[in-house]
Amino acid sequence: QLQLVESGGDLVQPGGSLRLSCAASGITLDSYSIGWFRQAPGKEREGVSCISRSSSNTYYADSVKGRFTISRDNAKNTVYLQMTSLKPEDTAVYYCAAHYWWPGPNWSAAHEYNYWGQGTQVTVSS
Repeated sequence: QLQLVESGGDLVQPGGSLRLSCAASGITLDSYSIGWFRQAPGKEREGVSCISRSSSNTYYADSVKGRFTISRDNAKNTVYLQMTSLKPEDTAVYYCAAHYWWPGPNWSAAHEYNYWGQGTQVTVSS
């Protein structure tokens, strides 16, 4: 059974940076595309970024383009989300999710994904 564990969430000031990690156990992560999602209080879960199994394809939400970078280290069974120039509106619980294959244009649809982590809190506030 694949398990995903997110880490790296924290309280950070506007303009700051964080790196989130999504570590997998139970299976080799290189069999899955990985997406990062976030959910703020009272809002729907939204897709933030997605990376294919070989890292050859990536997607980003318009709201994070140029500020967030997704990457993966299959040897470490881990996917990362480097977040820079953080804004208060980035405050949310961040989740990683695994898709067996490649969701393509539907990468931001949560129902496309097979496995989910428990989430890590990111708070951007002065």
